[in-house]
Amino acid sequence: MLKKIPYYIPLAVIVLALQVTNISAQSALYNSGNLRIHEGGQLGFHTNLINDGVFDENNGLAGFYGIAPLTISGALPPTLFDIEISNDTNVGLNTVVNVSNNLNFIVGDFFTPKDEPQYYLNFLADSFYTGESDISKVNGYATITDQQNFTFPVGDGMQVRPLVLRSQSVNALAKCAYFFENPNNPSTFTAAFDTESRPPQLGGVSTREFWRLEGNVPSTVQMTWNGRSNMGELTDDVAKIIVVGWSKTTARWEILAGGAAAGDLDQGVVVSALFVPDEYEAITFGAMGEPRDYISLDNYLITPNGDGLNDALEIAELELSPNNHLLIYDRFGLKVFEMTNYTNQFVGYSNVDNFVIGRDKGLPEGVYFYVVSLKDLELDFQGFFYMAR
Repeated sequence: MLKKIPYYIPLAVIVLALQVTNISAQSALYNSGNLRIHEGGQLGFHTNLINDGVFDENNGLAGFYGIAPLTISGALPPTLFDIEISNDTNVGLNTVVNVSNNLNFIVGDFFTPKDEPQYYLNFLADSFYTGESDISKVNGYATITDQQNFTFPVGDGMQVRPLVLRSQSVNALAKCAYFFENPNNPSTFTAAFDTESRPPQLGGVSTREFWRLEGNVPSTVQMTWNGRSNMGELTDDVAKIIVVGWSKTTARWEILAGGAAAGDLDQGVVVSALFVPDEYEAITFGAMGEPRDYISLDNYLITPNGDGLNDALEIAELELSPNNHLLIYDRFGLKVFEMTNYTNQFVGYSNVDNFVIGRDKGLPEGVYFYVVSLKDLELDFQGFFYMAR
């Protein structure tokens, strides 16, 4: 049965599949049965939702309204078709909430605790949103399921700070949150991301903000800065602004440079090269150092055909620094080889888990780019080579 609800719910059409039970004394709608909003139906929440039942076959609108904070919790994640938020405070998520069609941001944030990333607002395949702004967004973790390209409507309590994800293939799951805080003292991570731990050619790393991005598909990101980013303390040259990421492997900030930055120091945009988000704990803005810190070595030709001539990539200068680190990328920016303490092991085959076509047959002919760090000398080099079969 449907028990009497001790608060007002604006209602166009509600059709309940089975039952809604037990409206609690704490002013919450408690579902332990089967609740459904049919096509054309509109269910307005002015109170908390506790979902311990089935609430996932919806084709109508669920709205979250009022001037008091609301929460959505329960053992089972609700899957809502259309969602609308017009709440002067927050709608807190203490469970996963799925969006299967459209989310309309009007006023108020969907808030997820950043120290509990298992709770998030999830956009399912083909779902989307409208109306995101400084006064209405996701303050916490937003995710996508079965989507390839997406702009995460994330931010903090003051501003929306979206991140654009463009992936090589569909993401089974990708997750993003924004942090307006110094990465040297992150509030919800067990370790700090020391902005002084970086390669020599990287002149600086932002201490104002960072994003957390998860996903296992090679992707690029697009990020924007504004006055609150305070780019002037990072660099005086927009052309030097790049995307950087805190590497889980090297435990330092690494360059994820892609396209040239555009804008001025007050506002602008920058795009990264291709990278795998799960290999990095955080991403933010960095600035390249002076050109003299980035020295180019020779360019090379390798012909890995087993004739004993140019079969491997040989960089003689590495003998000066046995403690080195080599990265090789193809012309699309996909990392195809990585090795610490390299001594001529690259003979045309990939050794990383990225998506590489024809891995067993060897990499295709063409131009490849390398970046090598001579850690003993605190020098970094870049160059390219052509591989012919």
